[in-house]
Amino acid sequence: MDSTASTIAQRLSLRAPQGEALERLAGLTELLPMRRQADRTAEMETLLAAVRAVFPSVQDFERDFPSVCFALATGVGKTRLMGAFIGYLNAVHGIRNFFVLAPNLTIYEKLITDFTPNTPKYVLRGLSDFAVLPPMLVTGETFERQIRSGGRLLPVAINIFNSSKINAELRSDKLRMRTFREEIGSSYFDHLAGLDDLVLIMDESHRYRASAGVRALNELNPLLGLELTATPFVETSRGTAPFRNVIYDYPLARAIADGFVKEPAVVTCENFSAIGLSESELERIKLEDGVRLHESVKVELETHARNTGERLVKPFVLVIARNISHAAEIVAVLQSPDFAGGRYAGKVIQVDSSVKEEETIKRLLRIERAEEATEIVVHVNMLKEGWDVNNLYTIVPLRAANARTLIEQSIGRGLRLPFGKRTGIPALDRLSIVAHDRFQEIVEEARRPGSVLRLAEVILPEADAPVPTVSVESIPLVEMRLGLSAASVGSEARFALQERPAVAFVWETLAGLERQPDALPDLSALAEPAFRAQLVERLMQAPTVPPAAVNAADLVDRVAEVVAETMISIPRIMAVPEPGSVGVLMPFRLDLAAMRFEPPSETLWIAHLSTGRVDRIGAADRTDAGSRLEDIVVDVLSSLDDVAYEFNVDVLQDLAAQVAAHLRSQMDEASACRTARFHGKEIARFVRAQMPWRVAAASGIARTLVTRGFTLLRPSAYSIAADAEPLNFRRPPRDRSTMGRHLFGGFSRCLYPLQKFDSDPERVIAVILDRDALKWFRPSRGQFQIFYRLDGDTSEYQPDFVAETFEAILMIEVKGTDRMTAWDVLAKRDAAVEWCRQASMHALAHGGKPWRYLLVPHDRIAENMSLEGLVRLFRTLAEPG
Repeated sequence: MDSTASTIAQRLSLRAPQGEALERLAGLTELLPMRRQADRTAEMETLLAAVRAVFPSVQDFERDFPSVCFALATGVGKTRLMGAFIGYLNAVHGIRNFFVLAPNLTIYEKLITDFTPNTPKYVLRGLSDFAVLPPMLVTGETFERQIRSGGRLLPVAINIFNSSKINAELRSDKLRMRTFREEIGSSYFDHLAGLDDLVLIMDESHRYRASAGVRALNELNPLLGLELTATPFVETSRGTAPFRNVIYDYPLARAIADGFVKEPAVVTCENFSAIGLSESELERIKLEDGVRLHESVKVELETHARNTGERLVKPFVLVIARNISHAAEIVAVLQSPDFAGGRYAGKVIQVDSSVKEEETIKRLLRIERAEEATEIVVHVNMLKEGWDVNNLYTIVPLRAANARTLIEQSIGRGLRLPFGKRTGIPALDRLSIVAHDRFQEIVEEARRPGSVLRLAEVILPEADAPVPTVSVESIPLVEMRLGLSAASVGSEARFALQERPAVAFVWETLAGLERQPDALPDLSALAEPAFRAQLVERLMQAPTVPPAAVNAADLVDRVAEVVAETMISIPRIMAVPEPGSVGVLMPFRLDLAAMRFEPPSETLWIAHLSTGRVDRIGAADRTDAGSRLEDIVVDVLSSLDDVAYEFNVDVLQDLAAQVAAHLRSQMDEASACRTARFHGKEIARFVRAQMPWRVAAASGIARTLVTRGFTLLRPSAYSIAADAEPLNFRRPPRDRSTMGRHLFGGFSRCLYPLQKFDSDPERVIAVILDRDALKWFRPSRGQFQIFYRLDGDTSEYQPDFVAETFEAILMIEVKGTDRMTAWDVLAKRDAAVEWCRQASMHALAHGGKPWRYLLVPHDRIAENMSLEGLVRLFRTLAEPG
C-alpha cells in the first residue's frame, strides 16, 4: 500500500475493505491529472483508456468528468472512507476543495455532524494535518453567511449540500447558489465550478442517476468524482442496470463472511404449512413468532450487558405492511390485550407516507435510545438508505414482494452491529426475517448463483405459544458460603447471621487487595500466619464490627479457608511497551467505582517551582471554558507516554466518555470540567492502571507487569426458558443439539452452582473435572483479558474451562478435531500459552502453582478419561524455562 495511504488507514483505524478502497484511490490518482485542465472533452477517452487498463471494471466514467464508484456494503463504513479520501488527496496532491453530496435531509444532517470536529464520530479525527486547523465546513445554510464575511476558503474547504437543493436550484426562480456575489466575483455555484481542484464525493450515488441530478453535477464540472453506494445499480424499464464505473466492489456477501455486519437469517417454524390458513391467520402466526424471537433477543442482550459491562441495547421489530390501512390494522392487533397478554400496548408506532420522509427517519432513529419505549415499528414502504440503526434484530414482512426485493431492501436497514463487531453469540449477531410462507423461495434466491448474499436458515421448534425466556444469575460459590448473597440458603452459608458484618468486612478487605499484588501476590498467601494476623488486626479495629461480637482470629481463619476452597488465583497481566515502542489499546470497560474527587475551587493556584511565581486562574480567566468534558479527558489520557494517540483514537474517546459519565454522576458539568483539568494526572494514572494485557507493542519489545495477584469471581448471567429447571450435568439432554439452551447444576467442585455448555464434549469435560480436579469453573468474558490478533483485528480470548489440581492450574479449550489447526484456534492457543507462561513465572515466585494450557480435541473426550490422562496427552508447555 502507498505509504501515505497506509498511515492514514492506521490513524483512522480503517477496516480492511476501507483500506483496499483507499489503495484503489491512490492508484487512480497516479493515472489522472490532479488539476483540472481548461478543456477536458478531448482527453476524456484517453483518461478512460488509461484507467481501464489498470482497473478493467471501469468501463465508462458515466459522467462528463472522471468519476468512479466505490461499492461498499451497508455497515462497512462509507463515511469514514470519505474522511480517508479527503485526508489522502490533501496530503499527497494538495487538494483543498471538496464537495460532498447527500441524497436526503437525514443523511445531509448526519454528514454535517460527522465532519464537525469534537463530535463523537468525527471522521477526520486522528489525522495530524487537520488537528490544529480543521477544514472549513460550508453547508447549504451557511454558504451565504460565509461569502458575506469573506469566509476563509483556505487551506481546506468541505462543502456539504443536499442533492434536492442542487436540483431545486435548476428549477427555481430563487437561484441562491447561482446569484452573483460581489464578494467572490461570481455566484457560489460558478465559484465552485471554476475551481481546478474540486473533488466531488457522492454519498448513495445511485440516487444521482436521474437526468436532473446528472445535469447539475456535470455543470459543477469537478476535477474528480468519487461515488459511494451499497447498491451499484439502477432499476430501469428493461431491468437492473449495473454501474459501469465501479473501481472497487465489496459486496454484502463478503461483509457478512468477514463479520463486519449481522448475519441475515430467514425464519420459519418447524413443519410449517400455510395450506388452509387464511391471510389474517398467517399474519398472526408470523407476528407471534416475530415477537417470540424479539423477546429472546432482549434477554440475550441483557445477559450480554451484565456479563461484559457493555451498554444495554434495546432491540426492536420491524413489521412491513401492505398499505396504510393494513398498517393500522396490524397496530391494533399488536396492542390488543389478547396479543402477548397486552405486553406491547403503547410500544408500537406506525410510520407511513402521511409523515414527511425526513421526519419519519428522524423518528425511527430515536429508537436506538434505550430509554425510548417503542419495541415494534409498523412501516408501509420498504425503508430506504439513511435509516441505518444498529438495534433492529427482527423483520416481519407482511406485504407481497419478490424474494430478491425482500432480501435486499429488508435487511439493508438492520445489518449494523450495535457493539461495532460480532459478539460470538448467534442471537446477537443475527438479523432474522420471519417469512414462514416465503421461506423456501427466499432460501432458493439466496442460494442462486450471483445472489447478493447467502442467508442462514433458522427453523423454530413447533410451539403452541411463544416460550418466554429469562435472565438467570449464577452467584459465585465464595459469596454464597460467606453468606454475602441473597442466594445463600441452607447449608451453603458457613457463617451465622451475627457474624455476617465481620465476614463482609474481611471480604471487602481482601477484595481491596485485588489491585495490590505487592500486598497479596497470590491467594496461597492466605495460608500464611503473618498475613492472617494482619487481617485480624484490621478486623479488630473495624468501626462497624463490635469488638466482643466475634472471635476475630477464628473468623479470619474460617473466611480464609472458604476463600481458598472456592477461588482460583487468577492474576491480571499487562503487556507494557518498552521506551520507543508504540502502544495499541484494546477496547475495555473501566472500573471507576473507587475514583472520587472533590471539585477544586473556582480559582487555581499555579506555582512555578523555578521562579517561585504564583499565578491565579479564576473561572472567568479560563481561555478553554467552552471545552467539552470529553475533550478535556482525552487530552489528559493522551499524555500517557506508552499509548500513541493516533493509533488509539477510538478507544481513548470511549475511555474519556466513561470517565466523563462517572464525573457527571458526582457533580455538575462545570465542576466536572474543573476536576478533570485539576486532577488530570491522577485520572491518567488511574485509567493506565486498568490496562492489563491490553497494550500490545506495535513496534519495539513489550515487557509484562502483574497488576493483580488474583481476580474476583463475579456473577455470571445466562438466558433460559422461563419454565425450565436446571438439568443434572451428569446426564445429557434428550436432544444433544439443544445443549446450549439448557442450564446445568448438581456440581460438587464447581465454583458456581449453575453453568452452561455449548456442546456435549464440554459437558463431559465438566464431569471429569468435577471428579478429578480440586475445583473448576467456566470463565466469563473479561475474566482473563487475553487478546490475540488475526487478519489485522484484535479479539478477546475466553477459554472454556479453568481447573486447579494439586500440582497446577489448568486452562482448557475444547475444539472439534477438524478445527485443531485452524488459524484462529492457533492464534488463541499462542496467546493463551504466553499468558500461562507469564502467570506461571509470577505464581512460582510467590509460592503458587504453575499454569498449563490444554487444547483437547472433542473426539478424545469420554468419561473414562482421567484429568491426568488429558494433561499428559494434550498439555502445551507454558511453564518458564
